[in-house]
Amino acid sequence: MFRWIKPVAVTIAGVGLVFGATTGNSAGLTVFAAASLKESLDEQARKFEGETGTSVVVSYGASSALAKQIDAGAPADVFISADLEWMDYLDGRKLLAPGSRVNLLSNRLVLIAPASSRSALRIGPNFGLAAALGADKLAMANPDTVPAGKYGKQALETLGVWASVERQVARTENVRVALALVSRGEAPLGIVYATDALAERSVQIVGTFPESSHAAIVYPMAIVAASRSSNAKRFVDYLRSTSARVIWERHGFAPAS
Repeated sequence: MFRWIKPVAVTIAGVGLVFGATTGNSAGLTVFAAASLKESLDEQARKFEGETGTSVVVSYGASSALAKQIDAGAPADVFISADLEWMDYLDGRKLLAPGSRVNLLSNRLVLIAPASSRSALRIGPNFGLAAALGADKLAMANPDTVPAGKYGKQALETLGVWASVERQVARTENVRVALALVSRGEAPLGIVYATDALAERSVQIVGTFPESSHAAIVYPMAIVAASRSSNAKRFVDYLRSTSARVIWERHGFAPAS
């Protein structure tokens, strides 16, 4: 069975793991980011580091878990969430630098299957998801806490099929675990972001959920109030730049409206 170790720390240019970093290190930069950003943000961080010489460490995970870690004092300079709620959670606790919060990106929600699947489902009101699953599981992030799961549950409720599949949901701790279950053939169908599906060749998109079926998928970004990094604002500004936008869009993201 696939296992996810949290938080996943990606080291860039030989910098130590995220919990070995400190917000007092003004030369480096520690970023906590939603798991769905991995490939795109890895590329952004490498580009920023090459242009500025600033070392960047990124820790990926569910937005809910990362926000709670920041609330508990984990050393982060910048936080990028996959929904507004977990940024609101930190904002309400005065843990964000005043005036630093912005909406960065948007995404789409999709139903996926293994690349070899012949599934011919068409997403719409009362579509046959339960019949397609049979006795198998639907992989999706935990709908109680994780943004991708919450969006997924809302979409299925709007379309009238949540009650018929709720007991078959394999609740994962973040969206990338749901993606992995489908890519490994451990679940025949899953709900992830469109950008996740584009990052994994072992899955195919069966259909895209109507944007009207769930709340808008927004990725907000902010500097953490406890940050002492002199490069935090520079990195945040870079991620909103025209050159960064080219990278975001290549990975399937769109600017937040």
